[in-house]
Amino acid sequence: MPAALADYVRAKRVGALVTTAGQVSAAAGRENRGKLGATLGVEQGREATRACVINCMAALPTLLDSLDRVRQILSVHVFVSSTPEFDVQAAAMNGASDLLVQIFGEAGKHTRTAVGVAGLPLNYTASVYLLAEVD
Repeated sequence: MPAALADYVRAKRVGALVTTAGQVSAAAGRENRGKLGATLGVEQGREATRACVINCMAALPTLLDSLDRVRQILSVHVFVSSTPEFDVQAAAMNGASDLLVQIFGEAGKHTRTAVGVAGLPLNYTASVYLLAEVD
């Protein structure tokens, strides 16, 4: 998980809800940088959003002693760096959604938003934040 770039926390809990900060698409030796529709396609977008969810999962233990405390994922929001012509951000987001269902089963199904943006910090391909209900 990349280091925080400013004065913020990776995750915050209020009662039974935890939200993560936007997590970028850096993961295990691959940084997933670039713009969908220019140098990257949908499959690279799926890899990038999956990497973001891995970083979201790494942020949760800053507040929880175990991911077993996650009751359900409520919502997931994805920002995808893409050209104006690229219009399948939702397909790229499937990397994030599919991984959450693999991890949590039915409790991983969530509402979601996929948004294309002109660019992201440090040229990352994607950024994801999520809201979870926890014990």
